[in-house]
Amino acid sequence: MILTDNQLDRYARHIVLPEIGGKGQKKLLSAHVAIVGAGGIGSPVIQYLAAAGVGRLTIVDNDEVSLSNLQRQTLFATRDIGAHKVAMAANVVQRLNPDVKVLPYDQKLDAENAKKLIGQADIIVDGSDNFGTRLVVSDVATELKIPLVSAAVIRFEAQLAVFKGYEASKPCYRCFVGDDPGEPEMTCSSQGVLGALTGTIGSLAAIETIRLITRFGSESGDKLLLIDAKDFRFRTVSLSKDPNCRCKHSAE
Repeated sequence: MILTDNQLDRYARHIVLPEIGGKGQKKLLSAHVAIVGAGGIGSPVIQYLAAAGVGRLTIVDNDEVSLSNLQRQTLFATRDIGAHKVAMAANVVQRLNPDVKVLPYDQKLDAENAKKLIGQADIIVDGSDNFGTRLVVSDVATELKIPLVSAAVIRFEAQLAVFKGYEASKPCYRCFVGDDPGEPEMTCSSQGVLGALTGTIGSLAAIETIRLITRFGSESGDKLLLIDAKDFRFRTVSLSKDPNCRCKHSAE
């Protein structure tokens, strides 16, 4: 791949970084990332990966834009209320960067269609809002040996991790939460969420995705970043593989 003059100009601030350079930018342009959820977390992920020149973005979300989304979902405007999120997201990407091809799926991801929708990606980013979807995404990522960038936020707290459960020493998302969290699901509608925090964790998820593609920085796969926006604290904890988790067999 030869970068055009326009691309050299558009991505100049990446190219001058020794850790990315022209070689890394070409990797971004050749990459395929699947994003599950085009909401508060998905919005900055989509925007920053499109701006970075990730060549193909698969976006999966079956929701429509509502007024209550606009406090945090920066892809959308008041005039978009009632429109399908994936269609609006594709429009934003098209306006932002013609180098990026969007594959929009206005469908609810489940165990039956997950492989078809996201199984061809190089990396999966999960910003969905329920455990059922997250577990399905984790299983597909582990089975197909695709790195999973998982982000979540509720109230004033957020978390981010890269899961590579297909590797013998690395945990998957199931290792972290188990097969059944065993407690009522918390949602933004019932618990609330600090809008700007979704932007923070989504931007960090985009960074992790770019790191995985261009291979700069330290290895990810066994660390969990926790953010407490109320007291403005960031901390990282280690994660271990659950010897009884089903992902263990995928790594053997």
